[in-house]
Amino acid sequence: MSKIDSLFVTRLYHAALSEHGASVNAQELEATCLSIAEDDEAGQKWCEDNSYPGYTSYASLDDLPWRFPIFKDLVEVLNKHVAEFAKDLEFDLGEKALQLDSLWINILPEGGIHTSHIHPHSVISGTTYIAMPKGASAIKFEDPRSAMMMAAPTRKPEARKEMRSFIYVAPDVSDILLWESWLRHEVPMNMSEEERISVSFNYSWG
Repeated sequence: MSKIDSLFVTRLYHAALSEHGASVNAQELEATCLSIAEDDEAGQKWCEDNSYPGYTSYASLDDLPWRFPIFKDLVEVLNKHVAEFAKDLEFDLGEKALQLDSLWINILPEGGIHTSHIHPHSVISGTTYIAMPKGASAIKFEDPRSAMMMAAPTRKPEARKEMRSFIYVAPDVSDILLWESWLRHEVPMNMSEEERISVSFNYSWG
């Protein structure tokens, strides 16, 4: 009798922040993100110089949990979710631990996109969602085997989820997504007239 197994599975963690401790107040966090974006002249300049749509604090602020108590509270919750995901991934961490490496704000206006990319030098990456107005972009994940499928036909539109070449995930406000940092992903064009706000982060091993 024939047997077909699934090998080398790619995992995606999706949960509400509140599943591990008290939820961080999304409205307060949104107000804090908007205030930071308004005051962060270095970040604004970086976005302008690099033709980045909207705003990101990625290149300008690396100490948000130290500056703002609500980000410190957020990191405490993120640590619990990352520990849960690492357990599912069955990592053998030895005497080292997964530690927050970077954390930054993303504000994507109408028409803004974040092109396909990975997060080098990290183990687990993720995003928590602060404002997701109607029409805001889902996040798009790409099958990591794509580069090796030189002569493969496309998948059927009704293919099983685990067999599709791309997966779109539309999280709710105060949700968290986690994935291994080598997984290629992007944010398609924001079709909402309102801003899409999220906080992204990386965890490294060591």
